[in-house]
Amino acid sequence: MELNAATPLHWMGWDMIARLGVAAVLGLLLGLDREWRGHAAGMRTHGLICVSAAATVVSVMALYHQLDGPRMDPLRVFEAAGAFIGIIGAGLIVFSKGRVHNLTTAAHLWLATILGIACGAAQWPLVAVLTIASTAMITLLRVVEGWFGRDERRLGRENDDQQI
Repeated sequence: MELNAATPLHWMGWDMIARLGVAAVLGLLLGLDREWRGHAAGMRTHGLICVSAAATVVSVMALYHQLDGPRMDPLRVFEAAGAFIGIIGAGLIVFSKGRVHNLTTAAHLWLATILGIACGAAQWPLVAVLTIASTAMITLLRVVEGWFGRDERRLGRENDDQQI
């Protein structure tokens, strides 16, 4: 089986770090308003979705330039993965008793999908930056949510329960 050439980790450039970093920061800022108002899809959800979308574009562009076949279209991989994970994510999101549950879990699944595609494509710099950025968002922002009175552990909620 012939695979595409791996992207060496030492090729991690500031351009990719900047693209993913700006996407993460802007996603967090977009979610900040939602967080203040106590609405669903707060900072973690917006941050994860925004950085996942940026990682998708970086990965598609890299694969397009890396695979130079006559009928090579790497976008098909992302379209199929996006449709599939969209169905799963929609099935996870539940509206119950005036609350939306599992939004962040659905966003996290999309992130895992993009991360898996980047691993399969051996885009190691993208994998490294995406893992660090998303881990920081998903863990550190739990503390920030506590400042807004939305800490699920303190409120006795198990999942990503969020008020509409």
